[in-house]
Amino acid sequence: MSSGEKVTLTNALENVDVLDDLPLRDKQPCIEALSLSVHYRADFDSNFEDKNAFVTSVAKYKEQATVQADLNLILEEGQEYAVMLYTWRCCSRAIPQVKSNEQPNRTEIYQKTVEVLEPHVNKLMQFMFFQKKAIDLFCDEVKRLCHREKRADFVSEAYLLSLGKLINMFAELDELKNMKASVRNDYSAYRRAAQFLKVMADQQAMQDSQNLSMNLATQNKIRDTLKSRLAEIGGYEDLLADVVNICLAMYERDMYLEPTEKHMLVKVMAFGLFMMDLEKGSNIYRMNEKKRINLGKIDRILKNLEMVPLYGDMMIAPYNYIKNGPNFDPSKWPACESSHLSPQSNLLGSLEIIRERHMEYISQLSRQSNEANTTMRETPRSDQENRQLTDLALKGLRLLSRWTQQVMELYSWKLMNPTDPHANKECPEKAEEYERATRYNYSTEEKFALIEVIAMIKGLQLLMARMEAVFMDAIRRHIYTELQEFVQLFLRDPLRKATKKRNDVIRVIIMSVRETCVDWFRGTEPADDPALHGKKDPSDGFHIKVPHRNVGPSSTQLYMVRTMLESLIDERSGVKKSMRKEMDEAHVAAIEEFHRRSFFWTYLLNFNASLFNCCDLSQLWYREFFLELTMGKRIQFPIEMSMPWILTDHILETKDPSMMEFILYPLDLYNDSAQYALMRFKKQFLYDEVEAEVNLCFDQFVFKLSDQIFAYYKHLAGSIMLDKRFRAECMSAGEKISYPVANRYQTLLKQRHVQLLGRSIDLNRLISQFVNAALQKSIDVAISRFEAEDITGIIELEGLLEVNRLTHKLMGEYLLLNDFDAMLKEANHNVSAPYGRITLHVFWELNMDVLPNYCYNAATNRFVKTKLSFEKEQKREKPPNASVHYVWGTRRLNHSFTTIYSLYSGFIGAPHFRTICRLLGYQGIAVVIEELLKSVKFFLQGRAFDYVATLMKVMPDVCKLPLVYYGSPGVLQYYQATLADIIQYPDLRTEVFQTFKSIGNAVLFCLLVEQALTQEEVYDLKHAAPFQNMIPKPYIPPKAGRDREAEAKQVMKQLEKKYAALKVVSVIEKLGNATQARIAKDGDLLTRERLCCGLSIFEIVLSRIESYLTDPLWHGEPPSNGVMNVDKCSEFHRLWSALQFVYCIPIGDNEFTVEALFG
Repeated sequence: MSSGEKVTLTNALENVDVLDDLPLRDKQPCIEALSLSVHYRADFDSNFEDKNAFVTSVAKYKEQATVQADLNLILEEGQEYAVMLYTWRCCSRAIPQVKSNEQPNRTEIYQKTVEVLEPHVNKLMQFMFFQKKAIDLFCDEVKRLCHREKRADFVSEAYLLSLGKLINMFAELDELKNMKASVRNDYSAYRRAAQFLKVMADQQAMQDSQNLSMNLATQNKIRDTLKSRLAEIGGYEDLLADVVNICLAMYERDMYLEPTEKHMLVKVMAFGLFMMDLEKGSNIYRMNEKKRINLGKIDRILKNLEMVPLYGDMMIAPYNYIKNGPNFDPSKWPACESSHLSPQSNLLGSLEIIRERHMEYISQLSRQSNEANTTMRETPRSDQENRQLTDLALKGLRLLSRWTQQVMELYSWKLMNPTDPHANKECPEKAEEYERATRYNYSTEEKFALIEVIAMIKGLQLLMARMEAVFMDAIRRHIYTELQEFVQLFLRDPLRKATKKRNDVIRVIIMSVRETCVDWFRGTEPADDPALHGKKDPSDGFHIKVPHRNVGPSSTQLYMVRTMLESLIDERSGVKKSMRKEMDEAHVAAIEEFHRRSFFWTYLLNFNASLFNCCDLSQLWYREFFLELTMGKRIQFPIEMSMPWILTDHILETKDPSMMEFILYPLDLYNDSAQYALMRFKKQFLYDEVEAEVNLCFDQFVFKLSDQIFAYYKHLAGSIMLDKRFRAECMSAGEKISYPVANRYQTLLKQRHVQLLGRSIDLNRLISQFVNAALQKSIDVAISRFEAEDITGIIELEGLLEVNRLTHKLMGEYLLLNDFDAMLKEANHNVSAPYGRITLHVFWELNMDVLPNYCYNAATNRFVKTKLSFEKEQKREKPPNASVHYVWGTRRLNHSFTTIYSLYSGFIGAPHFRTICRLLGYQGIAVVIEELLKSVKFFLQGRAFDYVATLMKVMPDVCKLPLVYYGSPGVLQYYQATLADIIQYPDLRTEVFQTFKSIGNAVLFCLLVEQALTQEEVYDLKHAAPFQNMIPKPYIPPKAGRDREAEAKQVMKQLEKKYAALKVVSVIEKLGNATQARIAKDGDLLTRERLCCGLSIFEIVLSRIESYLTDPLWHGEPPSNGVMNVDKCSEFHRLWSALQFVYCIPIGDNEFTVEALFG
């Protein structure tokens, strides 16, 4: 920018705003699942719209593609109706019902009922028409394929799978229609209203309404209609047997990827067998005997998967189809009929294998990821590297799919096998059905296993998604290379042999395969290829250069190529003699291997969609079926029955350190469910319910987690502060006080942007807010406990404040917390007030308890409580009933510290005064001393003055010293006689002594506080000395002929030079600015100028007390001789001597000593 260019304020602010868009990468540990605020996906599936572009393809396979496109449209429409049925919520229950025929607003209610329900009834009517259309289409295809002339024709694997998907669709729609009673209830309500209003006037509408009513009311209507229609088609069982067999083969060879596809294969096998089993005619047991189908294998599969997920909480038991068959024979199904639990109910048995495979795959993926992120490639990857990356991507997808299957299959089994109070003692008698299926149906080990597997799925999904660009580049390059090498290089040999043998059918198919997807180098086919003429290659070989591109085949290309190659190796190829037998075994094996590998190419080319589908656990939240079972009693279940929260809360409740880093993964299930609600179900109300539960659960999550973190660090701080000798003595006595078990909260505390339903949440900030509030409450509890105790509790108060300070320090490494001193001031109500709660309570206790009820012991320098109190006992506030983690951390620590601090509760001595000095500071001490002086003044000018005036009147005018001849007994009797009136004064031993004791306690308190303050100041001065250039003078031993002073000065200069770098003021003056230097000087001055360096508080206190003694009563009459009174008793010290005499008179039996009462 040139120096002459001006920047306006608006432009400057705009430039600053742009900074918000800069991504700032932090070092947040990755412990959450993949969640993208904006997620886009490119879909290149054209549903065979481009089939006409492949003019060189075999015509009948193009026709199959046309039929497949129609079937796919039917499947999409069926999916929409399945969603409609599953997400149907009963509307009629919310509509007011007509209670009698005489009800005046009956017509209006019926009109509104029709108005509300008519759009939904129209959907049901369309669903009925769709059933007929789909069944007609399916039966027409079956009839066409079962025609006598078509029976031997080749039917592709993809086409049979499409027929299987249609069978699966019929099974799902039939089950959904059977289970959803709310659909029938809503239609019944609509029909009553419509008949009353005569809405259905024409005959066709009435007939359709009757048909719909029967359709909805009849159980298994779709299944039975389809079966009866198929029974009319001759040979249909052979086609269905092919469908069942292809599903069985694909299941056994793991020729599927997404979890829904595996479950679809199982449902098709069971439903297909039911369709084939007729009372008269086709019989699956006879077909099994003829080896047409294999019931033994299917039996084992159906046992392994007793329950197959349908939608959310709706399941299908495939074996029930077999049991409902007219020829059902239990002896043919030994596995399904056995009482052994299905393997799908046991996730724990597979957990160790899952861990090993996860660790192995993560290691492989990390190596590729590190290489991709750290290596700058100048040359593209080799074909071998692309193949390895492609295999790695496929392996990862299959692992994710397998783990997702195990989670969903366990969930399905648990839903269909709820627990009961006999199996689980924690399950209440009145627990709801859904509650018994979720909340009480999982053991602790199963919950932990579920959490761990979900964490593996979500964690691996994130890592693979980050590698998507690398994977997709390698996948496209590998598939392109493998496909082109296959069609350009490998197919030359089969083509040469077919041409040589003049097998035109094989030759045409191979040429069609080549022309469908070949991409010649420079776009030109080699014209002189000997293979085209059935000739051998020249001796030096025929070289074809295969290009390398980053592009994969289209969905239609891949379908055509795989179908045509499959026709070459299939037993039923549509010709009299199988083409497979006319080809070399090596060629057939290679084509079969290519056909097997290419099956997964569609998934790999759609890597992003496959990755998300393989990790979709959204159905763990949905509970539409169980909601319907409540018959309107529940609008939605509480979060305690929701699987995502059950798993999250289990970690919080158990506090297992090994699981703490997995705690965000169960919450990601809400992301899956919300995504599914919007993108698959397309229901806003479901998303709203997910969002509402997330809001509630996340609040609970943050509250519980914050509370745990605070309790953990308070426990840790309390354990650190506990005296080691005390801990050792407890250990020797058999009482172990353990440190908290190390937990992994630090990783959670570093989470700055947790993604949940598209929101970016600063978890660290939310926890900081809760912890700030908890710390504030903890400090408040400490002060409140002190306010509920006497002044000896100030030792424990300091300990509590220190443990909170240490807790603040430990958490402050990870959380943004308020300054501890500021929090202490706020809790102490000392932000704006000159003195806080601690100061007020100290003065209150001094004035109301210490001064009247304690006596001073000069031997120990302590105040101890008198055995007989002359004042009423003061009522204090009740101590707060706070949780243990607001005090010392745990019950055991609370008991330990209470035991330790009880040693300081019987007296007030040097530890208490030092603590008072540290907690009150100069300002607080000044306030307390000032208030004590006011109390002293009140005593001296009030009660004490009155007593002194009274006692001075009974003092003898003259009290001479007795002669030595009297002896000790005589002297004692002399003074007893002289001071008889004072000795007999009734209030002397109670009120008078008590008053002077209070005054003396106040004076002594000031003295002891100054002594403690001096010690604290000396500590500060000694600690600050190295940084203030205050170096102690060195010792110079005396020696003849040696100038010790000069030598000492020389050594001092050397020491000052040596430690000059430690002097704060000079360093800041040299390196800092003027403001910093001025602040350093002020701080240095405040550190140096302490009271102990020349000022005395006690001297000022005595001067102030002296100023209160101005009345002549305290000084007496002036001496007659102008110097002093020798015998006359008019001064206060004469009275004080008399009081001291009384004080020292021996006591009788069973009386309190004066020392015990007054010190």
